[in-house]
Amino acid sequence: MSSRSVNKVTLIGNLTRDPELKYTPQGTAVCSFGVATNRSWTTATGEVKEDVQYHRLVAWQKLAELCNKLLSKGGKVYLEGRITYRSYVGKDGIQRSITEIVLDDFVLLDSARRVQENSSQSQPTIPQKEIKTTTANPTVSTAIENKTVKNQMNETIEPDDIPF
Repeated sequence: MSSRSVNKVTLIGNLTRDPELKYTPQGTAVCSFGVATNRSWTTATGEVKEDVQYHRLVAWQKLAELCNKLLSKGGKVYLEGRITYRSYVGKDGIQRSITEIVLDDFVLLDSARRVQENSSQSQPTIPQKEIKTTTANPTVSTAIENKTVKNQMNETIEPDDIPF
């Protein structure tokens, strides 16, 4: 009989770079981006220390396309996923290892105003449309249900289009 196990990662952090959307040869969307998480503590001597961890994230299919449309560098986001490890041989013949988080769900934590500001900086001449995002996931639905945000790509996203 096999035992149960859990591989779940929950992060709240800021994007270190804009998401990069690509498609596999089979046409599957894949989006990668980085997130930084910060931590601070006080030592026994009263000195304040800080630590930053950088995380590589990857999203697939419709979630990848949503990440590309809604996330931007510097934005604060809540993320859920699972940790994966993989290795490959680089073009130089050296074996490399990668640790990444495969995204299952995300929630924008920036206000609609910040999302609009980021959008207007990258596309200043195109008017923005309002979109509403909702999720069927009960753990995060109250956080984003009926929240109005500005979409960078000027496309309306219907609640049925959101994969979570």
